[in-house]
Amino acid sequence: MDFRRIAAASLTMVFTLVLSPRSAVASVKTDIVAAVHRYFDNLDKDKLETALAMCDSQVSILDEFPPHEWHGPTACADWWKALDAYDEKEGITDGAATLGTPWSVDVTGDRAYFVAPATYEYKQHGKPVEESRAVFTVALRRTEAGWRITGWTWSKH
Repeated sequence: MDFRRIAAASLTMVFTLVLSPRSAVASVKTDIVAAVHRYFDNLDKDKLETALAMCDSQVSILDEFPPHEWHGPTACADWWKALDAYDEKEGITDGAATLGTPWSVDVTGDRAYFVAPATYEYKQHGKPVEESRAVFTVALRRTEAGWRITGWTWSKH
């Protein structure tokens, strides 16, 4: 009997069992971050369909401009239309938002919670404005099509 082979095989199995769940969790978190970015990074008139496809059928949104909340199957599209109208009314142009490194990506079964710092730069009546201490918080649900957004909030400091 070769005890070294048995010991090596046993250690390999132990490391596989110990390391696999961590790498699986890391992979799921990477998928969640990618899903949030697929939504957030495509909030542009030319790419809006990609962003809207990331919204679950019963999504809820809270944001800083009136009417401040949207929910239901058309919430993401309704929010975009309201943002466009608000920007026009307030003289806001050249908007560009970026997400920072996530502070939190929590996963429980088929649900996830994502929190990241965000920055929104734009011009209002031609003058530059920066919201540099905003927070983007997202709830997601895993579906057959992948992770979909069930709710999000934008909070400025």
